[in-house]
Amino acid sequence: MTSETAGKPSQRDKRTIILPIKQEKYEQIVLAPHPFRAWIDKNYRLHPEIFPKNFNGKYKLHDDSTSEKTGVMTRRIKLKNGEVWTVHPGFLMPYMTGFTEEVAKALYARKYGMPYEGLVYIFGRDENYWYRIETQFGRLNIVGTTVKTVEIPVDLLADEHHTKINGDKAAIATVVTHGVALCAEVSSGFSKEELQVAYGVFAEEAKQVDPDYAPSTVNTDGYASTIGAWRALFPTVTLILCFLHAWLRIRDRSKTLENFFELGEKVWNVYYSTTRRMMSQRIRRLRDWAMKNLSGVALAKTLDLCNKQAEWSLWYDHEGAYMTSNELDRLMRSQNRYFDRGQHFHGTLESANLRSRAWAVLHNYWDWGRKTWKANEGYRCPAERLNGKRYADNWLENLLVATSAVPRGKKPPLNPA
Repeated sequence: MTSETAGKPSQRDKRTIILPIKQEKYEQIVLAPHPFRAWIDKNYRLHPEIFPKNFNGKYKLHDDSTSEKTGVMTRRIKLKNGEVWTVHPGFLMPYMTGFTEEVAKALYARKYGMPYEGLVYIFGRDENYWYRIETQFGRLNIVGTTVKTVEIPVDLLADEHHTKINGDKAAIATVVTHGVALCAEVSSGFSKEELQVAYGVFAEEAKQVDPDYAPSTVNTDGYASTIGAWRALFPTVTLILCFLHAWLRIRDRSKTLENFFELGEKVWNVYYSTTRRMMSQRIRRLRDWAMKNLSGVALAKTLDLCNKQAEWSLWYDHEGAYMTSNELDRLMRSQNRYFDRGQHFHGTLESANLRSRAWAVLHNYWDWGRKTWKANEGYRCPAERLNGKRYADNWLENLLVATSAVPRGKKPPLNPA
């Protein structure tokens, strides 16, 4: 095997259908052709999105094999066009590396930053086993794994999370919408060209799912390289500046002022304007008040906000656009804790990317917890809330089924990050 092909996924890996089922039930039907076909057909009726696009319900049973690791038999089916696909039960991890229910507990502990040594102490195996179990999800198409039953959202949030690779500064180009992460690509720098490459991965993956996809709006903090990268990738996108960041620039320069709270109230009155006309009036009043009551840097930053009236007015042309980056900021706090507790990255850019991408996929499917279920109408994770569908009660099996027939394009890591 050459170095060029060592990391490439096999045809069988790319052609895998993962379906939810309990182990006891699976053992009853795997040897019986008619119940086995009935299981496939039922899932196709309920969840057509987890089957190949060219799957039309017409297929025949092809062959079977039994895993030496687990003793579980799997079957393959042959589609009408000649493609052969493995039908994999959701209670088993890919490559038969473990049982989903057992692995789910360890990967859930990773949500809170438990190191691999801790996983070994509690769940056994070794550090490399858990590292590879986690990073395998980084090779998936994040958009295809997350967006299942709805169109890809067109109103997005984008920003870069600052991190380090071997002590050198790096950026994680992050795209968020409706509480899910659609991109978490590591870039070695912050230039427009480097960020264009990173955000370009999101563009490529989105177009694998929908070739005609183009976002309507993207909310950013106004960083020039971010804006340049998005304009290059999606020329028709409307770039929305984050109002919160404009306020933070004012706040940081005016905290000691006696009229700080009055200033804050007037600034946020602009944000809560319901019409363009109302916003214009409130910005004019804010400007007049600032000229009389502020000076120095506080005045300059307030006038800077007032001078961007045209940018703030774009909100009224796009009803679903994000006006502030609050939703992205909340997600990035979790992202920061996750990588900070892991001491950032200490391998190659490629291995760092796989860890970052794996975090995005896991974040979208990690179970929130019972109290948060109630606050989200019974939905258990961000991806379920977005799609309105859950494939299995076990969060990891739910994720595995969502990866069914999703392209795998990332090579496995050579060294831990």
